[in-house]
Amino acid sequence: DAGADAIFTQLFFINDSFLKFRDQCSALGINVPIVPGIMPITDFARIRRITAMCGSVIPAELSNRLEAVKEDSAAQFEIGVEYAIRQCQQLQAAGVPGIHFYALNKSDACERILQALNLPVA
Repeated sequence: DAGADAIFTQLFFINDSFLKFRDQCSALGINVPIVPGIMPITDFARIRRITAMCGSVIPAELSNRLEAVKEDSAAQFEIGVEYAIRQCQQLQAAGVPGIHFYALNKSDACERILQALNLPVA
């Protein structure tokens, strides 16, 4: 951890990858909180550009569902938010110290997620 108080990850969509990273850090003696970065998918074309730049992988099943509704922005939003809710629930169950949301000015997506997780919405 070299003096860091916490680690905040880039966005990801595969929880097992994050959990493996967290466990590897722990095995190396890195004992600061590792906060996962979640970006709710609200626009499939936009998230494909973002993941192409950062190297994050969208699972094939999720990508296929979004591709099927690529002309329907409301459906993309619903699929993306529901996926993020499940992702956050799994991460909470795995004991993460918190969740960092990459909102991209889409606070309505984050509000829905927080409500589903029974967390306060500011």
